[in-house]
Amino acid sequence: MADGREHREYRMEELAKEAGIPVRTVRFYRERGLISPPRREGRIAWYDDHHLARLRTITGLLERGHTLTGIADLARTFESGRDVAEVLGLGEPTEETPVRLTPEQLADYFEGETSAENLAAALDLGYLATDGDEIVHISRRLLEVSSQLVKEGVPLATVLETGRRVREHADALAEIFAGVLESHSDETDPPQLRPLARAVVDAELSMALDRRLRRENTDGPPRSPAS
Repeated sequence: MADGREHREYRMEELAKEAGIPVRTVRFYRERGLISPPRREGRIAWYDDHHLARLRTITGLLERGHTLTGIADLARTFESGRDVAEVLGLGEPTEETPVRLTPEQLADYFEGETSAENLAAALDLGYLATDGDEIVHISRRLLEVSSQLVKEGVPLATVLETGRRVREHADALAEIFAGVLESHSDETDPPQLRPLARAVVDAELSMALDRRLRRENTDGPPRSPAS
């Protein structure tokens, strides 16, 4: 095979054994639409590695507290997501490192917050993309920061909406810096663009936070009248 892996097919009994679950459970999942129909060869039903991966994912998500209904919603949302090549682009420059995740690993990053609604929002933003049975996050830095915010008590839905709002400003900043440097350079992507833009934005954001904190400290809560 092109990817160097051997692709197997299984009868239902073999599939159940590989997945570590009873045959009746496989049959139940198939009836509920949690796994796709098998390939038929006469009266024999053949399952493949994608079915096995889905069964292991279902088991992993159940262990993390998800319900079968919630897993079905996640699966439908996941299957409607854009392909990783469409999101990342081919041959486009980037300094971000994509991260490949199983659905269970994604659930571990955002414990209790991986709902179908949040997954759909992340897919719509382009933070997540699909690649076969795997999920790809476009940026390790964004993944780690988002996970930390959730651990600090910020709902994932709020993190994603904040990301959407920040992106609008980031796009505007990128236009400003690209316009300034491109108007004084023959290069379409000047090598100094990224570090200079980051340095200015980082410094300005730091000073903006200083101003915000000073205002809060100056204004402060109203003092209680002296008794």
